[in-house]
This record gives sequence, structure tokens and C-alpha cells, in this order.
Amino acid sequence: MPKETFFNLPEQKRARVIEAALDEFAAYPYHKARITAIADQAGIAKGSFYQYFADKKDLFKYIADLIVNKKLEYLNHDMMLNKDKYGFFELLHELYLSGFRFAKENPRLIDIANNLLNNKELQRELWNDYEDQSFDYFQLLLKEGLAKGELDPTIDTALVSRLLTGINYSLGDILYKGKDGKIDLDDESGLIETIDKMLAFIKNGIKKRE
Repeated sequence: MPKETFFNLPEQKRARVIEAALDEFAAYPYHKARITAIADQAGIAKGSFYQYFADKKDLFKYIADLIVNKKLEYLNHDMMLNKDKYGFFELLHELYLSGFRFAKENPRLIDIANNLLNNKELQRELWNDYEDQSFDYFQLLLKEGLAKGELDPTIDTALVSRLLTGINYSLGDILYKGKDGKIDLDDESGLIETIDKMLAFIKNGIKKRE
């Protein structure tokens, strides 16, 4: 995370650094992103960068944290609007669609996600950082579903939340292997079809029905 000196900067200057980092990480894969370019665009000396961040990874993880929190705020807003309108599985479906809308409204962020795929080690490291947040989010949804009487009351919510977190990670990996190795947000019907297949699996399992 950034050093205290970064948070002591005027808000406008911090914003310039963040915007410059978003532009650079959206334009280039992580290993090709340049601290010099970020510093130049932000209007700071390259030496000053290291007064604010330990290194490029420190900055990237801070940017990732900002993105995750922004997306969670977006999803939480939609969840609060829809949690009484939809059942558990319908709500899950709507939240995934909200995630796609968030990506469409923030194209730089999806470019950063696409570029991150070129660095599996960093991708896994970031996933480990946010695994608990995903777990807590699914726990909340499961408790809502149980409270409404929609789910099997004997389920182990901790286990199911971990499984859903893993499925969510795998889903992202599948979706980002679309056209040209990037998620195709314009293929809305294809994205929805994939989501529906995943939710059908979660809801019904793989046992043959009579």
C-alpha cells in the first residue's frame, strides 16, 4: 500500500497519480508499464514516486484495491435495490449483469483486467488478496437466501461460500478467454448464456434428473 507521504499529498495531486497509473496499466501489460511514464503524466519526478510507493507492484495493487472497492460499491447498490425483488439465483444473475455494466461504464478498468491476464503470478496474488472479500460477499447472499427460505437450511454456508468463490474465479478465467483472449463485452447474449449455465450448475448440480 502507499506510504504515508502519498496520503499527505493534496487531493488533486493524488488524483493525478491515480489517473496516470490507470492510463498506463490500461495501455500496457503489467511488465511493460513504465513508472517513468506514470510520473511524467502525473507531473512528478520519478524519484518522488519512490517516496509514495515501494515499487510498481505496490502502485498496481493500490490501483487494484481502488477498482475492487469501486466495483463493490456498485454491486452493493444494485443488491440493495434488488434483494427484495429477486430470489437468490435471480439476484446472483442480476449481480453478474451489474458487473458487466460496471465494466462497460469503466473501459480502462476492463483493459487493466485484460492486461493482467498476461501475468498469471500477479493475477493469483491479487486473487489471494481479495478471496476473503469474495467469501464474505457470498456469505451475505447465502444468508439472505436462507432467510427467505429459498435454500437448503442444512447447507454449510462457509463451505458453499468458498466453493462459489472458486467458481467465480474460474468463471472470470473462462470469460477472459473469449475473443482475442479478452472479454467481449459486446457479446451480451454470449455472456448471459455463460452466466445462465453456471447458475444452472450451482442450482441443480450434475446429477441426472428423472
